[in-house]
Amino acid sequence: MNVSTDAKFSKRTDKIKRSPIRELLKLITKPEIISFAGGIPDPTLFPAYLIEEATKSILRNEPEKVLQYGPTEGDLRLKSELVSRLAKKDNIKINEDEILILTASQQGLDLIGKILIDSGDTVIVGLPSYLGGLGAFSSYGANFIGIPLDDDGMRVDIIEEKLKKLKKEEIKRVKFIYVIPDFQNPAGVTLSLERRKKLVEIAEHYDILILEDTPYRELRYWKKSIPPIFTLAPRGRVMALFTFSKIFCPGMRLGYVIGSEPVIDRIVLVKQSTDLCTPPFTQGILREMLKGGALDEHVKKLVSVYRDKREFMLNVLNKYMLPLNLPDLKWTRPDGGLFLWMTLPLYMDAERMLPRALEKKIAYVKGCAFHYDNSGKNTIRLNFSYPTMDAIEEGIRRLSQVIAEEKRK
Repeated sequence: MNVSTDAKFSKRTDKIKRSPIRELLKLITKPEIISFAGGIPDPTLFPAYLIEEATKSILRNEPEKVLQYGPTEGDLRLKSELVSRLAKKDNIKINEDEILILTASQQGLDLIGKILIDSGDTVIVGLPSYLGGLGAFSSYGANFIGIPLDDDGMRVDIIEEKLKKLKKEEIKRVKFIYVIPDFQNPAGVTLSLERRKKLVEIAEHYDILILEDTPYRELRYWKKSIPPIFTLAPRGRVMALFTFSKIFCPGMRLGYVIGSEPVIDRIVLVKQSTDLCTPPFTQGILREMLKGGALDEHVKKLVSVYRDKREFMLNVLNKYMLPLNLPDLKWTRPDGGLFLWMTLPLYMDAERMLPRALEKKIAYVKGCAFHYDNSGKNTIRLNFSYPTMDAIEEGIRRLSQVIAEEKRK
């Protein structure tokens, strides 16, 4: 007898959509494909030798600790290193009870959704916004209010307008504002200091939490760093997520969240039933690299290489796209991060163009994937950290051909 499982799946899983990025990443294994699709670090820059030395050290000196189960909250020594690093780099002053080690920040998005969102609650997000966040929140039944972006980041004035129009009962169901303030994924724009302060003011007035997601903050190539939202708000108003996937290596699956002790305690509670603990082994490797300053030196190398790649892609875009003479064709010039955001003329559809791009052996992510309402069909996200310089030029050349063909239709 065949067992039908469809009726046995939870209703929650009906809301989960496949990630178009994860699906496209399967193509990267094909050498003929030039991929701008993933938010992927350059694999030639992974610090394999440093990881090897750190691994030897922890296995030689503390195998009984790094190969055993660990506390859900994370290795206390690693947490102490991170507390000191946050204070030094960003003037974020917290204690070890206000930080939790995660199995990368994507886990943090899921756990925060789990502790805060009841079905029908509302989350304010960017339009566009990181689809991993949208997916995590929607899996718990969240509704969204989308806020458009411009060159200075999320339009916080529109947040205020929308909140003013909501009834008191509806405002109570707005659980948090999700914002990626530095080199936003996917748009690459940075939230200005003025808007960060205004965002905190609005959150205070309406008693709404802020979730600050900062995966790219250390990858700044131009201009001066802007203070984190966490440092501009009263204690307990902001939760902040960090990851080592972009500045160390994604295979380690390491990140952390900071927030008030009650919030961290509640996240620990749900993490216990999720994975028991983040692997002490990888935490030990990271701790060794932080102690000796090796990670900070590695980040300097990343900044140097990615800055050059970013500049090269911008030059190549000028070379191949400007001759198309499309007045509505434009792209962002991010001060850091891993992405450029391209806007096509309104009549063009990046999703419709994608099969032809793949035929030309070029992959990108359609912009509508980052819009919870499936808008933004004339937008594209382009990653510049993964491909080589030669691949960037050839890939942009091929992409210009796809756009030119769409122009002629």
